[in-house]
Amino acid sequence: MISYENLKEVLSMKIKTKQITVTAIMLAICLVSQFFKNLSVYITGPVINAALILTVLYAGMACGIILSIITPVTSFFITGSPVMAAIPAMFPCIMIGNIILVVCVGLLHKKCGKAAGFPVSIAIGAILKAVFMGIAIALIILPAFLPAPMHKMLPVLQLQFSVTQLITAVIGGVYAVIIAAVLKKTSLAQAD
Repeated sequence: MISYENLKEVLSMKIKTKQITVTAIMLAICLVSQFFKNLSVYITGPVINAALILTVLYAGMACGIILSIITPVTSFFITGSPVMAAIPAMFPCIMIGNIILVVCVGLLHKKCGKAAGFPVSIAIGAILKAVFMGIAIALIILPAFLPAPMHKMLPVLQLQFSVTQLITAVIGGVYAVIIAAVLKKTSLAQAD
């Protein structure tokens, strides 16, 4: 659960130059990856999830939340998804799913122990993100609001907004763990 102190810290946090720089770099990476979304969600999804996770790690939870809100909007403008255009209620659900991942990593990566905390926080965040999006989008929003001409796409869309979300978040988490380890090793080598 989010404590009052954690929420107060996030809301009162002033964003510093390093945080803006990290967030801008991660947003740029997300934007570039979104041009490949029509090729495969398994290219774009992991990159965006990794960027969200790394933003939390290097710029803080507030910046991760900001990126969580921006990326679904930029994705829509870049790829022009007809499903998103037909059902705008999906936007806040995707944003909330991203925020769930970000908040889990932000709150749990230090609390679960030094060695395992980061991967455990990612796993918990990925599962909770997928469960939320699976219930909210795949089971509630899509069956209720999908236009009749798109009904034949319902099973594929339900899979995309549930199981695929879990898979892409886990892959993105693996990328984030590897990148963070390389960055840590590089920064330690430079300190010597």
